[in-house]
Amino acid sequence: MSTQKRENEKTEKKATLKALPLRILADVELIKHELKLGNIIILKITPLARKNIEDVKNAVDDLAAFTKSIGGDIASLGEERVVIVPDFIKIWRPETVVSKKAPTAA
Repeated sequence: MSTQKRENEKTEKKATLKALPLRILADVELIKHELKLGNIIILKITPLARKNIEDVKNAVDDLAAFTKSIGGDIASLGEERVVIVPDFIKIWRPETVVSKKAPTAA
């Protein structure tokens, strides 16, 4: 193996994809820790949502602010899951296309 290839492997960041449930508000700290380690999180929010929807909103708001502060990205995967990624991964979102209305004859 060439020296250059070994150097590239050392500098590449590696991430693990983890699917975690959000059961209690305190789980937010574990999720932040996983993001600091460079892991990708698919967070199932349903367990906490069944108990307290306000706690879910607070948890997601906290995670969104934290994710932004580390340069990461966060997005909803439907109503039950959220994906959170570290700074070296970006979430693709389709571009919003503004439809042009046909001119009307007046």
